Amino acid sequence: MAMETKPLAGQVALVAGATRGAGRGIARALGEAGALVYCTGRSAAGQPSDMNRPETIDDTAGLIEQAGGRAVALRVDHTREGEVESLTARIRAEAGRLDVLVDSVWGADSMLDWSQRFWEIDLSRVRAYVDQTLISHVITSRLLVPLMVEADRGLVIEVIDGHFAGYRGQILYDLVKSSLARLAYGMAMELVRTRVTALCLSPGFLRSEAVLDHFGVREENWRDATVQDPFFAQSESPALAGRAAVALASDPNVASKAGLIHFASDLAREYGFTDVDGRLPNFPQMFDDKVKELASTPPLDEQGRYLVWARYCQIHQDPARRDLARLLAKALDLEGLGPGLAPCG
Repeated sequence: MAMETKPLAGQVALVAGATRGAGRGIARALGEAGALVYCTGRSAAGQPSDMNRPETIDDTAGLIEQAGGRAVALRVDHTREGEVESLTARIRAEAGRLDVLVDSVWGADSMLDWSQRFWEIDLSRVRAYVDQTLISHVITSRLLVPLMVEADRGLVIEVIDGHFAGYRGQILYDLVKSSLARLAYGMAMELVRTRVTALCLSPGFLRSEAVLDHFGVREENWRDATVQDPFFAQSESPALAGRAAVALASDPNVASKAGLIHFASDLAREYGFTDVDGRLPNFPQMFDDKVKELASTPPLDEQGRYLVWARYCQIHQDPARRDLARLLAKALDLEGLGPGLAPCG
């Protein structure tokens, strides 16, 4: 990216959870756009987290610097107030400002059992899970956003999963992801008389490092995995979320998006950018088309029922998808649903 085309030159960004996935993609894009990027997370060189993954924040900072950007890698556990307080003090002392705060902290895949219903979950793990995935975000915003409020400028991006109002398939996962969306909304309401904007950004079917490993492919040959999962054809690289974050941070009218959930591929269409391969993925449309086809040609097999039920859970509260939700409910033979579970409207 040529110097004159770097829209965030002179700005300072913090990406919490910059180790891998969407966080790394966003950190890299912000750095390429000219921002000084503080990359934080628990996986640092010689100090791995319990995720047991090879990626580190040092790697992320190195990728930014290799592309001509500036980055600082700092090992921070965002569940620990003292560590986040020290991070805030360091940014204030070194950079004197904070323009973009991206919270992509997660690191809880090993804490979830997607086969368990709420009456079967292991209560001994709930507090650690909520601390890691939700309380860490509250701590981070509480301690870092004041840098923005003092300067009366800035953008806070909560990275979540899904821009639908329905259920995400596992009680703890749904609790946290929906709470993060509510956190951004609440912050936006309380920031309304400032020039600080808070909102949510959601990737689609993300080709994270872990997902690529799961399919046994790399970014260079990711299409080979569509044989295993046809939905992967509409997946996206972490760079798409990164480009979405840059577009938001560069938009002088970003305040109009405050408090809302924004899907990375929707922002790509709005702002006119693409994924690294020039594509504009549309995973939600592919999912809708597939379940509509399944629901229209009964009977449903086990896999078909799983897909139709999963999509019904996600969209049944969305008035724009009311007709599809009714079709899916009929295919699932759902009768006697209460008002909160029936298709909206």
